[in-house]
Amino acid sequence: VSTQSTWGLSPVYFAKSHEWVDVEGTNATIGLTDFAQKELGDVVYVDLDPSPVGTKLSAASPFGAVESVKATSELYSPCDGEVSALNEALTNTPDLVNTDPMKSGWLLKVKDVVLPEGLMDEAAYSKFCEEGH
Repeated sequence: VSTQSTWGLSPVYFAKSHEWVDVEGTNATIGLTDFAQKELGDVVYVDLDPSPVGTKLSAASPFGAVESVKATSELYSPCDGEVSALNEALTNTPDLVNTDPMKSGWLLKVKDVVLPEGLMDEAAYSKFCEEGH
């Protein structure tokens, strides 16, 4: 089950760990959901160093962390794939995760994407968040 993204025509899926994945063919963009960034508060640092370009990711495996004024939270890959790009803009402007989490606040791009079972569409994810997850 997928949903058309509100910012494009490609399907968007959501993980229980509050990352989104926007899939375009065999490539995808990964970011932190709007719900998660609101829960974290002001993001002051994004650490993607554990996953340089070329890193092979597995679904549900950690690939970095986000530090906010409230807490540090690990980031988990919503899919399998190989890191093809990091959002270098987050080095100097980590608050993009707060101000534009679904567009310019993206975290990384991956290629050769394989989606696992259990990802949610936007409606299911909204319900998941409403239930207090």
